[in-house]
Amino acid sequence: MEFRKVLLLGALCLTAICTTGMVAAQAVKPAPLAQGLTKTDVDSWLDGYMPYALQTGDIPGAVVVVVKDGQILTARGFGYADVEKRKPVDPERTLFRPGSVSKLVTWTAVMQMVEKNKLDLDADVNTYLDFKIPPFEGAPVTLRQIMTHTAGFEEAAKEIIDYVPAKTPKLGDLLKAWTPHRIYRAGTTPAYSNYATAVAGYIVERVSGQPFEVYVEKNIFAPLGMRGASFRQPLPPELEPHMSRGYGKPGEPAEPFEIVGPGPAGGLSASGTDMGRFMLAQLAYGELDGQRILSAATAATMLNSPLDKINPKSLVGPLNRMELGFFETNINGRAVVGHLGDTEAFHTSLHLYMKEGVGFYVSFNSPGKHGAVGVLRTALFHDFSDRYFPYAGAADGKVDAKTAEEHARLMGGSWENSRRSDSSFFAVLGLMGQTKVGLTDKGALSIPDLLGRNGRPREWVEIAPFIWRDVNGHDRIAAQVVDGKPVRWSMDFMSPFMVFDRVPAGKSGAWLMPALCLGLPVLLLTFLALPVGWFCRRKYGAAPLPAGKARSASRATQIAAGLSIGVLLGWTGMFSAMLSSLKYATALSDPYLWLLQVVGVLVFVATIVISARNLQLALTDGRGWLRKLWSVLVLASALLLFYVALRFGLVAFTVNY
Repeated sequence: MEFRKVLLLGALCLTAICTTGMVAAQAVKPAPLAQGLTKTDVDSWLDGYMPYALQTGDIPGAVVVVVKDGQILTARGFGYADVEKRKPVDPERTLFRPGSVSKLVTWTAVMQMVEKNKLDLDADVNTYLDFKIPPFEGAPVTLRQIMTHTAGFEEAAKEIIDYVPAKTPKLGDLLKAWTPHRIYRAGTTPAYSNYATAVAGYIVERVSGQPFEVYVEKNIFAPLGMRGASFRQPLPPELEPHMSRGYGKPGEPAEPFEIVGPGPAGGLSASGTDMGRFMLAQLAYGELDGQRILSAATAATMLNSPLDKINPKSLVGPLNRMELGFFETNINGRAVVGHLGDTEAFHTSLHLYMKEGVGFYVSFNSPGKHGAVGVLRTALFHDFSDRYFPYAGAADGKVDAKTAEEHARLMGGSWENSRRSDSSFFAVLGLMGQTKVGLTDKGALSIPDLLGRNGRPREWVEIAPFIWRDVNGHDRIAAQVVDGKPVRWSMDFMSPFMVFDRVPAGKSGAWLMPALCLGLPVLLLTFLALPVGWFCRRKYGAAPLPAGKARSASRATQIAAGLSIGVLLGWTGMFSAMLSSLKYATALSDPYLWLLQVVGVLVFVATIVISARNLQLALTDGRGWLRKLWSVLVLASALLLFYVALRFGLVAFTVNY
C-alpha cells in the first residue's frame, strides 16, 4: 500500500553508467550482449541471486514468476511460507498479498464496465455513488482522474490495515465515514490515493450489483483460471491453508492475516502462477487461453493513455508517466509498465515489457532487516532488465559544468511530497519528512534522502537542462521550470504518482525544525527548574523567589511548560505506535486522539497565557536581565509550539486522517 515514507521513497538501484570529472557529460556504456531469456538461464540466475539476497536481508520467503511468449516461463518459490513449520514457498499454491498491485485488477474491472457502456471515465463519479464527493475549485472527480491518481485527495491512512475482521468497516461504510480533503485541482497533480481507488471499486460494486470481490471472481479470476486469487478478507476456508505467513519484523512471530480496509486498493491474495496468468492476459491485450476479459481496443486504451495526453502540464520532463491504472517503469530504453505494492508484511512488484511480451513478478513476505526489501525488489527488476534487456536507447547528452552548477543551485531548498495529509495530525509527518535539496562540495545536485544500494546518497549528473541521471543507476530526476526557476520535480521511480513542490514559507522545516530544536529545550529546562530548584533549596539553602505574584507566576509557568512537553510526548507515543503497526491507525486509537487534542489545546493556550503573565511581571518586578531574557524565550517557545500545533493538525479536532 506504499504507506510509510521509507516505502514511498523506495530504494533505487545501481547499474553501469559513467561520468568524468565535474563536466556533466554522460556516456552510456556499450550495451552488453543480452543473455537469452530461457527457463534454464533465468532459473540458474535466480538460484544464484535469491537465496543469498533473502538470507542477508533476513526475509523468510519470496515468489518469482517470469512469463514470455504467451506462457509462464518459470515460477519459483524461495525460502519459507511458514518459518516455524519450515513450510517452503510453492509458486503454484502459496498465496502472497501483492498489496497495491491489486489495483491492476480493480482498474481492469473498471475498464470492463467502461467497455459495456456502464461507466464513463469522464463523468462525475457522484453519478455512480450513494454519497457525495464535494467539488474542489468547482471541478468534480472523474474515474479517469482516479485511475491516474490525479483526483487531488490528501492522504488517507485510517483503517487502511487491521487484523480483526469484525472491527473493519465495510467498504461503503469506510468511504462514507470521511471524504479526505482535496488539496489539488483534479487532473493537475499526481498524488497517489488508496481512498480514490477504493471509490472506483465501490462504483464497480454498485453498478454491477455484486460485492466487489464476487464481481472480480466471476469476471476476471474465473475466465483467467486464477484459482487461488481472492479479494475476500478473511480468506475462504479452502484457501486459508495456502496463505503465506506475513512477517512484519525479522525475528518476531508472524502477523495475523492483514485486513485491508480499502479492499479494492490492496486486498488481493494470489499465488505466483495466478499473477503469471494475469500478466499473460494483460500482455495479450485482454485474452488468455481463448478467454477474453477485455477487448483488445479497451486493453490498449488502458495500457496507452498517459496522463500527459489529458493534461500536458502534469508531466515532469521526460520521466515515467501514469497510464490508466498502470504506470510506466521504463528501463534501458524499453517500454515497460507495471505497479508496486506493499502491506505491512508483503512487498511486491510487477512489470510488463510490452514490446518483448515478457512479464516479471516478485513478492516477498517480510520487509526484512532495516527495510531491505525496498532495495531488493528494485535491484531484482533492474538486474533482470540489465541481464535480458540491456540498454537500447540513445546516449545521454551533456550540460557544461558552469550551467550544471547553477541549475543545481536553483533546485536548492525544502520540498514537500504531493502525497501527504494536510487537514489532520498526520500533517506533522509532512513537516518531518520534507526533502532537502542542495549542492555537493563539487557543485553537483545533492538529495540526501535518496539513497543508493550502498546506503549512501546517490550521485546525480545533469544530462539535459534540469534533467539529471543517477551516475550509478537507471533513475532520472527532472524539474518543471517556470520563469527560469524550478517549481516542481520528481524522479522516474515516483513521477507517475507523486511529485515534489516547494514548501510554503509558513510550513518550511528549514526554519521550523531549528526553531523547535531551540524552543522545546527551553520548555523542558523551564519545567526541570522546578524539581532542581526544590532540590537546591533543600540541599544548599538557596533562596527562592519572594512569595507573591512573581513566585506564583514562575511556578505556574514551570508546570505549564512541563504539561506542554507531556502533550508532545503523548503525540510521540501515538505516532510511534501507528508507524510500528497500522492496527493503531484505526478506531482503536480514537479516544486517545481526542484526549490529546482536547488536552493539547487547553495546555498550549494556558502555557501562552501563563508565560505572558510571567514575562509581564519579570519586566516590572526588578528581576535580573537573565530571568527577563528567559521569560521572553519561554513565551516565544510557547507561541511557536501552538503555531506548529495549529498549522500541522495537532489541534484539528478530528479523528479522521
